Amino acid sequence: MSKALGLLSGGLDSSLAALCLKRQGVDVTAIAFVTPFFGSSKAERAARQMDIPLIIEDISETHLEMVKNPRYGYGKNMNPCIDCHAMMFRLAGEIMVDRGLDFLFSGEVLGQRPMSQNANALRSVANYSGHPDRILRPLSARVLPPTPMEEQGLVDRELLLDIQGRSRKRQEALAREWGLTDFPSSGGGCLLTEIHFSDRLRDLISHQPGCTVNDVELLKIGRQFRLSEQSKLTLGRHHQDNEAIRRAAAGSHIVLRALGVPGPLGLVTGQPGEADLQVAGAILASYGKGKDQEVVDVLAETPNGEVRFSVAPLSRDESQKMAV
Repeated sequence: MSKALGLLSGGLDSSLAALCLKRQGVDVTAIAFVTPFFGSSKAERAARQMDIPLIIEDISETHLEMVKNPRYGYGKNMNPCIDCHAMMFRLAGEIMVDRGLDFLFSGEVLGQRPMSQNANALRSVANYSGHPDRILRPLSARVLPPTPMEEQGLVDRELLLDIQGRSRKRQEALAREWGLTDFPSSGGGCLLTEIHFSDRLRDLISHQPGCTVNDVELLKIGRQFRLSEQSKLTLGRHHQDNEAIRRAAAGSHIVLRALGVPGPLGLVTGQPGEADLQVAGAILASYGKGKDQEVVDVLAETPNGEVRFSVAPLSRDESQKMAV
């Protein structure tokens, strides 16, 4: 029995690829990677449904450095799909070698995504991964050149599939036939493909090239405002955001709140100067109950102690000009 390690996102394609091999007797293990832009919850659910062992690897820091400067560039937004797939194959390949497994596989479909899943992109992914002769795409294998795994008899090419193009009708029919009932709708799942998040990330990387995973996590919270080249403001939209801001501050950032009037919490990160704090306080005041007052008192909780100051709330239009 041959042994394979597959990239599992939890989506329909990667699940079908795993089942395609499992149904012909291949011993299948799956791997899911965790980054600030996608997690493993869908993969965990899919692995349970298919009764396939799952390895979970957090590659957040390594992945972020790749996202900052991808070799093959970005897709429509901040999604470096070719580099990302190659990185995951490379890291999975290390586990494959360490565990003595035979080959790698994924749910990629020829022509499903015009930029990242055309024939040239699939070859680039394989070559850049460091394991070009040990990658199989079961869903499109019969419309791609035979791989060494097929030639060596590790898999039966006749039992692989010949899916190509953007339609998902074949996959949906196979899901019904093979009893795969719980799978997410197509698309989504990666924040790097979303326009609004990509705008925030692009701003962060351009102003803070050395940004960390924690900086990226802040992009998922509330409203974001660019104060200056050196600093920015995260503003809560609701109670859950305010709680997240408290957790994110962790004694190393500045938390702002209005005094005497209800309103959101603000988190100032980077290297703010006094002028940045004044602007941040004015934005904070414009989103609280004191927005129509002439002056609002603001408390800044800094790592070195508390600072109180007063600001005139900005108009909502003025605040929006700095929104990211």
